[in-house]
Amino acid sequence: MPLTSDDLLARLRERAIPYTLYEHPPVLTVEAMMAACGDIAGAHTKNLFLRDGKKTYFLVTLHHDAQVDLKGFRSVLGARGGLSFASADALREQLGVESGAVSPLAALNAAPGAVKVFIQDALLAEERINVHPLVNDRTLSLNPADLLAALRAEGHAPEPFGLPGGTGDEAAA
Repeated sequence: MPLTSDDLLARLRERAIPYTLYEHPPVLTVEAMMAACGDIAGAHTKNLFLRDGKKTYFLVTLHHDAQVDLKGFRSVLGARGGLSFASADALREQLGVESGAVSPLAALNAAPGAVKVFIQDALLAEERINVHPLVNDRTLSLNPADLLAALRAEGHAPEPFGLPGGTGDEAAA
């Protein structure tokens, strides 16, 4: 049974990981999220749930306005074969969330190693990072090091990455 948002928050509290929780109307797109949450301090994110030709799953967290060319991104992730968006069924099965609620914290619903987690290095340099806590009507603001600690405590090994063709410091290509 996947974690609920409240289960996730309880787990963060148990691990003494500080966060600030914001509640807002449900958002399905980055544009809607920025309209509802753009005034929350910190870096806002977008998340991609991808799979390659060998059915390896990747959960990728980027700055909200980063541009990604999936073909060029294959080498960053170490994908084999074509890279595409995973289906809604795979999203529910692997991460236990619906479209619009994807965040790096959704990896906590996956067995360690079942989904490879990647976080843009520019986000890790921010003071605060804003992510959904498994639902799209709440946003968590937390320190990037605490986000990494939460993932590692559950057996996940998030990998930082830079965008192809850049230093990783730019927010958009």
